[in-house]
Amino acid sequence: MTRAEEFEQLRPLLFSIAYRILGSVSEAEDAVQESWLRYEASPTQPASTKAFLSAVVTRISIDVLRSARVRREEYVGPWFPEPVLTDPYQDPARSAELADSLSMAALLLERLSPLERAVFVLREVFAFDFPEIASAVGRSEAACRQLAVRARRHMDAGRPRFEADRKEREELAERFFGAFREGDVDGLRELLAVDVHMVGDGGGKAPQLAKPIFGHEKVARVLAATFPLLARIGVVVELHEVNGQPGAVFRDRDGKVINTWTLDILDGQIQTIRTVSNPDKLGHMGPVADAWALKREANQARRSTD
Repeated sequence: MTRAEEFEQLRPLLFSIAYRILGSVSEAEDAVQESWLRYEASPTQPASTKAFLSAVVTRISIDVLRSARVRREEYVGPWFPEPVLTDPYQDPARSAELADSLSMAALLLERLSPLERAVFVLREVFAFDFPEIASAVGRSEAACRQLAVRARRHMDAGRPRFEADRKEREELAERFFGAFREGDVDGLRELLAVDVHMVGDGGGKAPQLAKPIFGHEKVARVLAATFPLLARIGVVVELHEVNGQPGAVFRDRDGKVINTWTLDILDGQIQTIRTVSNPDKLGHMGPVADAWALKREANQARRSTD
């Protein structure tokens, strides 16, 4: 088997490691490509290609994450990881690598330092042993064990005590988006936790919520008033699994991506609705709509009916 063939077999794994560390599709793909360049340039064949490439992509991702966190301190509004569709039929190879534990990892990993994050991903998600992890991150086995303990403590502190199974989440999401399309305030209120909150990531580059919306009454009324305007300007809502959670992709009349929604579900109710509309985070999903133009069109439609 050639180096290129070996690399292609490992590409889904390498992407999954990089994405879980970085929370960015484009940065993960760049890290994977850089790993290939280093592998291609290596004068010797490593004893284990998987171990070598996993170590390379991990170290690249740690370096990128350290610089990215400086940029995120200047980010406008809430920062969420880039949305990835994890429906099995969308991209089977990528879905198999990402879907299993991505739903909790995406946001909870933000609690961890770059090194803790890398150790946690390699140990808890991919079951690497500590000698492999030590080689990948350039630390001793003892240090890696300590990092793993600290990372697990941080993750457990933020993890819900009970999570709905996949089928229950999908059914609840279908009911939610059905009530959303119908503008059914009572139906929405029934599905939302009393202290639900809705928050958006536009990065200052797309329309977003001025501030998070809290409470099932307010969120239900905002949602019920939103879809009629969206429908009037041709917006389509496609249900998808996004980052391992039930959600949806919103598209304009030309099929361009406007934003994504993900639903955090616990105890049979929706706890959080997260939207991502920053165009920089949507480009890997296809052509991106002009959200500002759509907002102007929606405002004109609203005024015409007032």
